[in-house]
Amino acid sequence: MADRLQVLVVGAGPVGLTMAAELRRYGIGVRVIDKAAEPTRTSKALVVWSRTMELLDRAGCGPAFVAAGNQARGGGMFSGRERLATLDVRGVDSPHPYALMIAQSETERLLAEHLGHLGGVVERQVELTAFTHDDVGVRATLRHADGRAEEVAADWMIGCDGAHSAVRHGLGFAFEGETLESDWILADVHLRGPDVVADEIRIYWHADGVLALFPITRDRFRVIGDLGETVPGSARRADPTLDEVQALLDRRGPGDITVADPVWLSAFRINERKVASYRGGRVFLAGDAAHIHSPAGGQGMNTGMQDAFNLAWKLALVAREEGRDGPLLDSYSAERSAVGDLVLRNAGVMTRVALLRNPIVQSIRNFVVSHVTRLSPVQQRMAEQLTELDIAYPGSPLSAGKGERAPGALQADLRIGSGDRPRLTLLHRAGDQAAIDLAADWPGLVQALEGTVGHPTLVRPDGYIAIETADIAEIGSYLEALAGPGARR
Repeated sequence: MADRLQVLVVGAGPVGLTMAAELRRYGIGVRVIDKAAEPTRTSKALVVWSRTMELLDRAGCGPAFVAAGNQARGGGMFSGRERLATLDVRGVDSPHPYALMIAQSETERLLAEHLGHLGGVVERQVELTAFTHDDVGVRATLRHADGRAEEVAADWMIGCDGAHSAVRHGLGFAFEGETLESDWILADVHLRGPDVVADEIRIYWHADGVLALFPITRDRFRVIGDLGETVPGSARRADPTLDEVQALLDRRGPGDITVADPVWLSAFRINERKVASYRGGRVFLAGDAAHIHSPAGGQGMNTGMQDAFNLAWKLALVAREEGRDGPLLDSYSAERSAVGDLVLRNAGVMTRVALLRNPIVQSIRNFVVSHVTRLSPVQQRMAEQLTELDIAYPGSPLSAGKGERAPGALQADLRIGSGDRPRLTLLHRAGDQAAIDLAADWPGLVQALEGTVGHPTLVRPDGYIAIETADIAEIGSYLEALAGPGARR
C-alpha cells in the first residue's frame, strides 16, 4: 500500500476540481481521481453566479473566469414577443453583478489549470471500486485503465463523483426523491435573428410548455424545452434532430430565429433527489453526489462548487490540527444540506410554474408575474436568490448570529479568505487593541484587519459572518470552541 494520503477526492468535474484546488491552496495533500478518460467536451452547466464568482476570487482564479466568460445582465420572461417580466441582477451587492455564461467544458479547463498551478494533477481512468472506513481513516481500492488494482489509505475521502456516485453507494446513503415524468430536449446550437440577444437568459412560456434560451457566446446558445408528460416507466425519447429544435423555436419563441451548426443535441428527464446527510464518518459527499435537481435557475453546479468551498477550509483546519473535527466538520452537512433543500425546492417551484398546462391557470400566472415582478422588493429578492447572495447559515453550529454573507465591499477585499491559510478575519475599528491582541493569541487561526464596522466582527474564510459582538471575550470563547482551549498561544 502506498504512503497514506491526507485526502482522496473522487471525481474531477467542477466540484472535485474546486475541492482539490482549495485543499491544495491550504497545503493539504490531495489525490484526485476520475474514471473518465478525458474532461467533458460538452457545455452542460452554463452559469457561474455572483456568489460563486466571489469565492473563485478568493481562490485566486476569478479573473481567468471573467476573461473567458460572457456577462449577462439577468433574465427575461416572455409569452411570444410580449415581455412579461425582467430580472436584472446588475444592482446586486457584489463585485460580480451579473451572470457569467461559460460552458462547463471551459469551467473544467480553467479549474484544472488552476489546480495545476497549485501543484495538483487529475489522475484519469482511475476508478474507485470499493472502500471501507472507520474512526481513523479510509481504505480504498482503485482500478487503473490497465486493470491493475491499487490499495490506498487516506485520512479522508470526498465523493464528488456525480449523480451515480460510487462513494454514495459505498456509504449506503439513500438518494431520495423522484424523476419527473416528462421529456425534455437540450440543444447547444448557433442562433441567428433579430431577437437573439447574448446578454440575457430568456424564458418563453407557451400554452404547450416552456422554451429557454441561455447565451453561451455571442451566437452560441443552449436551447431547452419540455415535450410534455410521459407514461410512467417509459423509455427516454431519442435525442432531438435540428429540425425538431427549429420547430420548437418557431412555435414557442418570438419568431425569426434560425438554428444552425449543432454542437450537442440531447434528450433528458429531470431528477430531484438528495441525501439526508453529506457526511459518513471520514467520508463526505459534495455536488451531484449529494443533490440533483431541475436545471431551472442554473444553480446545480454553483451549489456543488459552494459545497466544495464550504468543506475545504474546514477540513484544512482539522487536517492542520488548527481546528476541531466536531464543530467544523459536522457543520458542513448541517449548512450545505439546508442549502440543498432550498435549491431543490426553489428549482422545483420554478419548473412546475413553467409547466402549468391549464389555459386559465396559465393566464393567471402570466398576469401575476407581469405585475408582481415590477415591485422593487420582489426584484431585489429574486435577484439575490438567483445569484445565491441570499444564502446564509442561521442554524449552523458555527453561526453565533444569522450566519449571513458579509457585504459586497468585504467580498471584494481579497485580504479576507485568500492566501495559503484558512484563517478567519477579525474586523475591528482603528485602535481596538483588545481585538488586535485577541487575533495575536490565535496566529494560525485568525488575522486582524482594520475596517469600518460597528462591533468587532469575525468573518469566515468563505465570507460569512461567524460572530459580531461588542464583547471581545465572546469572540475568544467562539474561537476556543472552534479550535480548543489548548490551541490559544
